[in-house]
Amino acid sequence: MYDVLTLREDFPVLSDVIYLDNAATTQTPKPAVSAMLDYFYKYAANHGRGAHRLARETTDHYEDAREIVAAFFNMGVENTIFTKNATESINIVSRGFPWKKGDHVIVTLVEHHSNLLPWMRLRDMGIDVSVVTPDIQGVVDPDDILSSINENTKLIAVNHVSNVFGSIQDIEQIIGIAKEHDVKILIDGSQSAGNMFIDINFLDPDFFVCPGHKGLLGPQGTGVLYIKEPETIEPVFLGGGMVSSVTSDDFRMEPSPAKFEAGTPNIPGVIGLGRAVEYVSEIGVDQIEKHELSLAKETATRLGEMDGVDVYGPEDRAAVVSFNVVGMNAHDVAMILDQTRSICVRSGYHCAMPGIGHLGVNGTVRASFGLYNTEEEVETLVRTVSDITSLV
Repeated sequence: MYDVLTLREDFPVLSDVIYLDNAATTQTPKPAVSAMLDYFYKYAANHGRGAHRLARETTDHYEDAREIVAAFFNMGVENTIFTKNATESINIVSRGFPWKKGDHVIVTLVEHHSNLLPWMRLRDMGIDVSVVTPDIQGVVDPDDILSSINENTKLIAVNHVSNVFGSIQDIEQIIGIAKEHDVKILIDGSQSAGNMFIDINFLDPDFFVCPGHKGLLGPQGTGVLYIKEPETIEPVFLGGGMVSSVTSDDFRMEPSPAKFEAGTPNIPGVIGLGRAVEYVSEIGVDQIEKHELSLAKETATRLGEMDGVDVYGPEDRAAVVSFNVVGMNAHDVAMILDQTRSICVRSGYHCAMPGIGHLGVNGTVRASFGLYNTEEEVETLVRTVSDITSLV
């Protein structure tokens, strides 16, 4: 049985606020924080550098976290690379891919800037970039991606869930289209990892990215990058820890994942991420998804029934509900929610200006749900928005 009240005890800040900004970052549970404190207080040292006991223990815990994350997504340990966020993961692929002038990339209009700007910048290298437009609910038609493929297409980059619309893309079909045309595909799982069941071995993308600080409940400054064929990507960063030998004339890189993790990594963060992923696994992703989707559907339905409130996105949505109170600025609505009921929501463009522009508005209010949110919090949000509409 899903016991949300007991679960909330692991997130102390929830006693002070109604936290509905989980699409930006989630709260981190006590067990994950405790794991990070153990690192600082009991065995802090560097990873992979040193023969002394603290260095060995640090390395063991760091690599244990890699095994936990790899098992969670059902992907190989050697394919599981730690980064500081999804943005860095995407940039590693975009800068390390063996591009040639005239190559072609396909992205969509509903991408977060992190899965749009790295590809747009490739135009400076002579790469052609096509941007596929979704419907008004933020859903991308796989046939539109198919029709955009040409003989020079090398990669498709698409999010699993839109951080604006909450729309869930048909990534299975899109991955299938990519494979049929021998095109690489990158899936941005920033809004789905930890919130929805993901089996990388089953989906079989070429690249998958996600941050640690959202649905995986880890700390900020952590991210995951999956590369199916690591030898096809050149590391963006070079330095300590990613080489097996160096002379004055040459150097030899370690195999993946080490070759992509130059320098001292975010050791405590990765250890905390490993424990957070265990925490998610103990609860069960299926249970989390069911709980979050129920709250989001209830919120979208009730807000959509109000006069003076516009709700965006499809009925079959993920745990994201974007809306506006007609005649009011999104930031003003967010401030009123915070100041009157301690409700924390996101407002503005959500780092997705093209997607917001597709709606013809200058930003939205976004309520996004986590595993610890309650029906009572939905009730408070809906009631407060109703009160706000009377101010217009």
